[in-house]
Amino acid sequence: MPTVIAYHKVKDKDHWLASTKREEFFGPLGVTNIRTFVDPTNPSRVAVLMDVADMAALTAAMQTAGAAEAMAFDGVIPETLVTLVEA
Repeated sequence: MPTVIAYHKVKDKDHWLASTKREEFFGPLGVTNIRTFVDPTNPSRVAVLMDVADMAALTAAMQTAGAAEAMAFDGVIPETLVTLVEA
């Protein structure tokens, strides 16, 4: 099960941290151990670290309207999203 880091910018760090959308979106995909991070020098830059059971399912899910809606709700700036997969 690879570990994935996804980092991006958000409009409101506090809203993003408090949101339950991550678990609601990723949970059904078998994503576990979701942890959140904030850049202390730039609070609009955040990251999630998570264990992914099925990378193909995650990749496909990230292309859906549901992913876009979850990101919009959380205030994610989509064009800043970078995903790194454990090698």
